[in-house]
Amino acid sequence: MEGMMIKVGMADVNVCHSPDAITTLGLGSCVGVALYDKAAKVAGLVHVMLPDSTKVRQNQNRAKFADTGIDLLIEMLQKEGANRAMLTAKIAGGAQMFAFGSNNDMLRVGERNVDAVKAKLKELGIRILAEDTGANYGRTVEFYPENGDFIIKSVGKPVKKI
Repeated sequence: MEGMMIKVGMADVNVCHSPDAITTLGLGSCVGVALYDKAAKVAGLVHVMLPDSTKVRQNQNRAKFADTGIDLLIEMLQKEGANRAMLTAKIAGGAQMFAFGSNNDMLRVGERNVDAVKAKLKELGIRILAEDTGANYGRTVEFYPENGDFIIKSVGKPVKKI
C-alpha cells in the first residue's frame, strides 16, 4: 500500500501515520527534527529555523524555533496516539551555508540550531537515534513511519538512509 507524502514547509510542523511519509525541502541552516513512535507507527517533523524563541520579538510561530517547535510536535504526536515515553528522534540539517571565515555567532545559525535541538531533546529525555548535520550543503529529508527510515537527499551527493 502506497501512502501519501505529507509536506512540511519552512518553520512548519506536521504529523503522519504509516503508510504515509513526511518530508521537508531545502534544509540549509535549518534543522529537520523527526520524532517517531515505532509501536504506534506515527511520526512528525518540524522544520526549525532558529534556536531560541526568547531572543525574537515576533515569535508567535512556535514551529519556527527549536525550543518551542519540538514541544508543539510532541503535543501533535500525542493527539495522534503517540506515547511520549516511546518517542525517538532523527535529525538532519544545520549546515553552514556560507563561508564567512568568522566565528560570529550570528553567522553560525546552523550549528546553533543543531545545538539547540540536541539540548531540547536531551532535556525532554528523547534519544537521538541518528543524525546528518553540519557540513556546507542543503538537504531534503523524508521520514517513513512504517520502518523508521530517514532518507536524506542532497544535490551532488548519494542518497543517505539513517
